[in-house]
Amino acid sequence: MQIMKRFLYILFVLALVLPAAAQKRKVQNKPYIDFRPLHFGLLVGLNLQDAEFTNVGPQSVVMPDGTSQDAYVLCDADIWNPGFSVGVLADMRLSNHFSFRVVPSMHFGSKRLIFRNMFDLSESGQPLTTTQDLKNTYISVPLDIKFSAQRFNNYRPYVMAGISPMLNLAGKDQEYVQLSRFDAMVEVGLGCDFYLPFFKLIPEIKFCYSLFDTLDRDHWSELSDINKRAFAQSVSGVHTKMVVLTLYFE
Repeated sequence: MQIMKRFLYILFVLALVLPAAAQKRKVQNKPYIDFRPLHFGLLVGLNLQDAEFTNVGPQSVVMPDGTSQDAYVLCDADIWNPGFSVGVLADMRLSNHFSFRVVPSMHFGSKRLIFRNMFDLSESGQPLTTTQDLKNTYISVPLDIKFSAQRFNNYRPYVMAGISPMLNLAGKDQEYVQLSRFDAMVEVGLGCDFYLPFFKLIPEIKFCYSLFDTLDRDHWSELSDINKRAFAQSVSGVHTKMVVLTLYFE
């Protein structure tokens, strides 16, 4: 989260400084690049992943001998885990201010889950904890609408919004919680086009939130260790979240 705060601070400073520094016209770099009907680019970035869990609460777990055992486990993602993103960009001009973007990307990262066993306490009375590194490798194809302000000199701020279908390539061998293969996120963000002599550099931050519950509810029954089922069954729903800090090169 510190990285995201610093990025937002830099954008805020640029928003204050650039208008003051751009009171008079300067030579424009790449003056006709935005008039192309279609142009392409590359992207690299940093992603921060998180998830919201719906916990079941107290539950009964059936043991191998047919008896039931009470359990109460709470699950949460305790930190925003960093990862990295790469991809390509296709931008189609719709008008002077609007464009349609397709951004096939891969997001590598993970979510750190912590389970608190409320019926298993330490000597100090605190619940004992268990962690899981829930690895994710997503292929996404965001479909975005970009609204850009009027260009002045060599910068042009914009806002964007869209839908991002996603495919989770992670294996089906997660220790406790498993996410489903498919997801879709709504995303909103902002950025600024910087026109350099030989290319356009575009820093962007966007916020993504899952539209669907992505919990794999059949995973617990596939666990060979019965003792893990109390942890796997402690969650009834998951909505994933992601913040993506991106540098585009066009």
